[in-house]
Amino acid sequence: MTNRSTLTEAPMRQARNSAAFWIATGRCRGHEVVRRRGFVAVDGDERAGLRVLIQECGLEPGELAELSELVLHAPGPVVVEDPFSSTDLGHLGMRDWQMPVMLRPPGPVGGPALDAVRVRRPEDLQAAERIVIEGFELDGFEPYRPGELFPAALIEQPGVEVFVALRDGVPAGACVRVVDDGVGSHYWVGTSPAFRSRGVGRAVMLGALADLADLPFTLTASKLGRPLYESLGYVAAAPSTWWASVPVR
Repeated sequence: MTNRSTLTEAPMRQARNSAAFWIATGRCRGHEVVRRRGFVAVDGDERAGLRVLIQECGLEPGELAELSELVLHAPGPVVVEDPFSSTDLGHLGMRDWQMPVMLRPPGPVGGPALDAVRVRRPEDLQAAERIVIEGFELDGFEPYRPGELFPAALIEQPGVEVFVALRDGVPAGACVRVVDDGVGSHYWVGTSPAFRSRGVGRAVMLGALADLADLPFTLTASKLGRPLYESLGYVAAAPSTWWASVPVR
């Protein structure tokens, strides 16, 4: 059972884990990483854009000013995640929406109905990359350039692992699992359009949870993904506010 204090901690846990993931991704891409008390920013190119992860419930004036400058001078699309829903960025002209931070307490995990395997080979990483780009309709990463979304070095980063689910031997779903400071989280849980509504998302999630059932896990859920996560034992903890300069799915 999830107690109230654990749910209260979920936004902070998600903030820290998300920062760990995007710092690892940014470094593998060769992008600048900016770390401050209240936020982490990964300043990429015109395709990857700027990713900002709010780390505290409220920014200091100097931090807000620096973040605003980063947004205004970003060479590509901007996405800001605020698990605390406490920082108003309305002055930057971005659209905003909310998705719940969800928490799964430690507990048993069932076996997947499909094969779900940890990525170890470059060709499997590229398959996962294509699934995520197509599944999330990441048009900014088209035309496709292998290793741009998931650099080859990503799966060598401590705590970062990529999983694929196979249907009839064909990669059909993918996700990224990040473990940091005793907490796990999932990112880019996607299914190839040709395999939707066939249990692929569930399989890749179960595969990524199976060997770490003794850890708490967090994630930020889209409206479409929430029913799956709830069926796997995740519960909504708090609303996370996202800001973006362009439509993001």
